[in-house]
Amino acid sequence: MTTGEDRFSGVVDALCSHARDRISPLTRKHPDLPLPNGEEVRRAVELLRSVLFPGFYGTPPIPSDNTRFHMGAALDEAARILSEQIERSFCFFCELTGTGSCRHCREKTAAIAADFLKTLPAMQKTLMSDVRAAYEGDPAATCPAETVFCYPGILAITNQRIGHELYRLKVPLIPRIITELAHSATGIDIHPGAEIGPSFFIDHGTGVVIGETCSIGARVRIYQGVTLGAKSFPLDEHGNPVKGVKRHPDVEDDVVIYAGATILGTVRIGKGSQIGGNVWLTRSLEPGSKVSQAGADR
Repeated sequence: MTTGEDRFSGVVDALCSHARDRISPLTRKHPDLPLPNGEEVRRAVELLRSVLFPGFYGTPPIPSDNTRFHMGAALDEAARILSEQIERSFCFFCELTGTGSCRHCREKTAAIAADFLKTLPAMQKTLMSDVRAAYEGDPAATCPAETVFCYPGILAITNQRIGHELYRLKVPLIPRIITELAHSATGIDIHPGAEIGPSFFIDHGTGVVIGETCSIGARVRIYQGVTLGAKSFPLDEHGNPVKGVKRHPDVEDDVVIYAGATILGTVRIGKGSQIGGNVWLTRSLEPGSKVSQAGADR
């Protein structure tokens, strides 16, 4: 009887050969080191959401009676999972670059996990402002709880705020996994590096893109299809994009950006400005500016 190994031996040999090839971008010096696990990261995020919005998330949700005990248990489990995944992410880059050691990664992980958990109360306060902004900014919202349960923008900004704190603590890989979990679920793509102020509201949300070096002030509202992106990328001597440089817009407080608008480059949108639907903008605006497609509303 022919086994799967026999039937596909040629394919298996070729795949293994390509994976081992030294020019392969997948080449790893120590292939036995475990990689971060996306499903475990997802589980940690669900636990964090259950403590940030107690009673709304979790399996089962944290009950109202003895909340302190159940919240502590959820945090303990989230911390255990995150610590393991953060350590794996550090080890992944150590074995690629040849720097550090597993002991060093473990020590860094313990300190970072503790620092991250300390950010949760302030993060919860900011998320409550996002929920209020969603409820107050959408006449279709019947209560704040509806926005927590149903609005893709709340899911996306929750994951982004979790990912941003880990990004700020210089954790590799995990922040992107966290924001991409929300991206795949909502169609909202927010890089964990973006700095976003309180009372942020994304209405509808599908197709929104917010780049890594973007900064957004307080009480900003954007609609579906908005892009806050890069206009161009500076290149190094080999023609590859230079990483780690400022390339996205800064949006000040109380700005409204309507559906389909695209704002590119290192521009600044002044406080209280309104950007109309489908506007293409590559220049800065003074505070209080209003920009729309010429003649579109005639």
